[in-house]
Amino acid sequence: MTGARHALIIANDRYADQGLKQLRAPAEDATALAGVLHDPQIGDFEVDVVRNAPADTMRRRIQGFFNDRRRDDTLVLHFSCHGLKSESGELYFAASDTEPRLLDATAIPAHFVRGCMSRTRAGRSVLFLDCCYGGAFSRGSSSVRASGDVDVLETFTHDRPPGGRGWAVITASSSMEFAFEGDELAENSAPRPSVFTHAVVQGLETGEADLDADGEVSLDDLYDYVFDRVQEQNPHQTPSKTVEMQGELHLAHSRRGRIKIAALPSPPSLLAAVNSDNAFTRQGAVLELRSRLRNDSLALAEGARQALEEVQRNDIQQIADQASRALRDIRLAPSPDHLDFGPVPKGSTPEERAVTMTGPPLARHCVVQPGQSWLHVEPTASGLRVRIDTAVEGPLSGDIALKGVAEEAVIRVEAVVVAAPASEPTTDATGPADGSAAGDQDTVVVGPSGGPQERHRPPGSTGDVSRTTADETETRVDLTNPHRNTTHHTRREQDEAGQESGTAGRESSEARRERDEAGREWGEARRAGGRARRDQDEARRERDRTGRERDEARRKRDRTGREAGGRTATASRRAPALAGAALALAAAAVITLLVTLQKAVAAVLDRSEEGPSGNIEDNVQEHGVLPLLTASLITAAVALAVGAFARHDLGARQGPFARSSTHGTWSMTAVAKGLAVPVLILALLVLVAYLVGRGSW
Repeated sequence: MTGARHALIIANDRYADQGLKQLRAPAEDATALAGVLHDPQIGDFEVDVVRNAPADTMRRRIQGFFNDRRRDDTLVLHFSCHGLKSESGELYFAASDTEPRLLDATAIPAHFVRGCMSRTRAGRSVLFLDCCYGGAFSRGSSSVRASGDVDVLETFTHDRPPGGRGWAVITASSSMEFAFEGDELAENSAPRPSVFTHAVVQGLETGEADLDADGEVSLDDLYDYVFDRVQEQNPHQTPSKTVEMQGELHLAHSRRGRIKIAALPSPPSLLAAVNSDNAFTRQGAVLELRSRLRNDSLALAEGARQALEEVQRNDIQQIADQASRALRDIRLAPSPDHLDFGPVPKGSTPEERAVTMTGPPLARHCVVQPGQSWLHVEPTASGLRVRIDTAVEGPLSGDIALKGVAEEAVIRVEAVVVAAPASEPTTDATGPADGSAAGDQDTVVVGPSGGPQERHRPPGSTGDVSRTTADETETRVDLTNPHRNTTHHTRREQDEAGQESGTAGRESSEARRERDEAGREWGEARRAGGRARRDQDEARRERDRTGRERDEARRKRDRTGREAGGRTATASRRAPALAGAALALAAAAVITLLVTLQKAVAAVLDRSEEGPSGNIEDNVQEHGVLPLLTASLITAAVALAVGAFARHDLGARQGPFARSSTHGTWSMTAVAKGLAVPVLILALLVLVAYLVGRGSW
């Protein structure tokens, strides 16, 4: 990023006129945008913020912002306010003191901003418009609503900046979002919070707007990113863009760019082989670069990688494909790239998972960035060790981003944190101390179904239905028969033990039901995790499709760039050659004219010595003046034509030339023209003098 970089942010969210509803977003968004643009690690702009200013102050600040700039300056002007459309269709930006009935006097006309952009000397100007557009009408036309869309981009394409200066306009929306009834907003018009400026700030601050991950956020990158984010949040709002600019404009550095390594340049002999006219020599150079790409020295391997990328972009298809295959050796290749921990109990420490990084040292050299706080990554000798935090229940899904020198890779991590299972209760029977009842309790077991099994009764006992009658009979008999009384007490103790065993069985059954309920909850959580994984897989496939489309568009741009580069290289070689030829022809014309003049003087002297009997035509023919004169005329004319062709190639080329080549070409054509034009004039004068005087002399 060369040259001075200046940004002016205008944010108006408070208006004196009651018809202009207060906005919620501009103040906060202006502060955030100023922060990222001013950050030396991101935008490195000198930022000036104007908030809630009156119209005259805004005019002064805007005109002063565009004045006194240099050719290599970059300017960014950002509006966050109401946009108003007059009855005649003109666009205005609202100031804090704007009155909708007096727009010319109290608002900022769009043509004023357009004029300031047209007159600035700055090489590049960018205008961001985050405005809510509406129609403004007189108080007497209360039933009229604005019709048609505000064509914001058309407003700024009438007067294009002169002198080839670049400019761009990006607007949050061109649609009519507000309507006015007299001086009041219509009842059904509700202001919506800005998503445009927030997306700009987020894209620059996080580096997510660096779509091609080259370490720089270009204007095109930022627009594509903001367009997608705005459409996600509000499908009815469509950002628009118009650009008249040569080359790419880098608005900011990216914090998410790939890792950078200071490259060790390849030897001059190898670079000479890469640039050789012989295709077989270049193929041999690619093989050597591929070998250096696998070197343990990262600096040496990075130098080879950069040279291979240059071959991939500029060489013929066969050699470019060979370079592409070599570069595939250093792709990031984590194995596996998908870790599924499955269901893990809450608060537990699941087993760590290992990820192996394969390939040469340059392929394994990367930066690891876990996308979520519950992901923990540690480097190992062979790759990475991944563990997860199980403090929160529910499905977990996240990414570990790997950023290398040439590309990125993602490791998907998934898990389902479930509730820790309850500990199984133990059966605690309370029986007599002698253990007789306890012996009966051991025979009362809890079955697989969770309910108590049938109790094993002692010999001589009756069924449940007859037990009460038998006990009553035995009680009556017990009063006269001590032996049967003992039998009765024994049976009663057995019944009490059975009841206690049943109570314990019911408690065990309740515990089993709780375990079953926990199991059902775990199964539901697992199914929810499966659904979440399916949704994530679908989102990943969609991202892959988007990435393939972006790669295809990039390949088309690369092909176009290579074709344009070929034309540019041809022009860069042809223009200086034509200029040199023009200069040589002009010099030859000068020499020929001097010889012609010398011969003409000799012919005139001879004619003077011959007296009345002489004839100038004979003397001219004798000295060969006319052929030399004709040759000088033709040579000078050809020199002018060749110089004109050289200047035409220089002006019509695609892409920038080297400054020294450009200056040298212009200098040679200028000198050739300065020599050829006088030769033409003098030769024509000599020819005219001869034609006029030959009849009388």
